[in-house]
Amino acid sequence: MIATSRRSLSTFLRIAAFTAFFVGPVGAFAYANAGDKGPGMTGAGLVLYVSLQRQGH
Repeated sequence: MIATSRRSLSTFLRIAAFTAFFVGPVGAFAYANAGDKGPGMTGAGLVLYVSLQRQGH
């Protein structure tokens, strides 16, 4: 039972490490490029925001 739990934990940690290794740089790049785009929203972001607001009423 303990060996199975240890093996499962080991597998989970490997999956988490590989995911962080491959997804981390992409997330860091996206975060770095997500700076302030100026005042207000434009384009698809504005359309999505307005359509979500209208569905709530």
